Amino acid sequence: MSFFAVLLALLVEQLKPLPHGNAVHRAVVNWARWAGRNFDAGRPHHAWVVWTVTVVAPAVLVCLIYAALRWHSLLLALVFDVVVLYVTLGFRQFSHYFTDIRMALERGDELEARNLLAQWQHLDASELPRSELLRHVIEHSLLAAHRHVFGVFFWFVVLSAVGLGPMGAVLYRLAEFASRYWAFRNQTLDTQTHEGLRQRSERSFAWVDHVPARLTATGFAIVGNFEEAVNGMRRDAALWLRPNEGVILAAAAGAVGVQLGGAAAPGVTPDRSKTLAAGAIQDATAADGSTPGEPATLGHLQAIVRLVWRSVVLWMLLLALLTVSNLIG
Repeated sequence: MSFFAVLLALLVEQLKPLPHGNAVHRAVVNWARWAGRNFDAGRPHHAWVVWTVTVVAPAVLVCLIYAALRWHSLLLALVFDVVVLYVTLGFRQFSHYFTDIRMALERGDELEARNLLAQWQHLDASELPRSELLRHVIEHSLLAAHRHVFGVFFWFVVLSAVGLGPMGAVLYRLAEFASRYWAFRNQTLDTQTHEGLRQRSERSFAWVDHVPARLTATGFAIVGNFEEAVNGMRRDAALWLRPNEGVILAAAAGAVGVQLGGAAAPGVTPDRSKTLAAGAIQDATAADGSTPGEPATLGHLQAIVRLVWRSVVLWMLLLALLTVSNLIG
């Protein structure tokens, strides 16, 4: 049933994508704000309480609703799976930014492309040179594809297989949202937030995302240049501060032969500390903190799209095979 739920959700999402700033997103923001306001008193253990209320409680509620519907009817349970996946999984939740930026670059409007990137990632891209602009677009697009599609997909399949329905999809998306939300309040809104809460949210999501990130990277290697992708994962993942991001981006860079990582030129904003801060560069082979490969071009944007879609097809085929074997067995 997982295969059909994912397939239907992707089809519906392509035909009728959720609008930007939809009611579900507003409800999640209000929920996180309410949890922080009512359960965070500044003590270290309160960070755990807020994270549990924000992330785990809704996931458990979804699991209970699914169990009740499944007890009633398998068809109702399938419909519920599709509805939950529709609001948690899909390309159209972020791809409009990618598409608009690519179209702006194709017509030579770099100013519009920078403005769109700034709107998407909430940072100043007004002085970003074209080469760095392309790298940022590729990196953010790869991470968005992972967090909106592959990460949700893997957690949904795993927990659905043990009878928990779409609990995994909700758990992953809320964990990812919480890690961004508390950092966003600190960095962009200049709102004083319990530092322990931000750290707890980021660490918890890093744990939740550990296996999915490596599965996404493996998928990129299989459908791309396998040898270079694997070498990239081993050699260049340490270029990024966050290991999960490093594994994904290093694998994708090797899979399509594009140069990612590096640092913006002196005096240029945003520097990488605001996006994908360079980490243990001394452990990598690239002296400038970049992966090997060709400098990013418009052609690489299309190559990334193909890489992501081939990976989607790969994982859907594997899920279909598992579904068929389960039905036959």
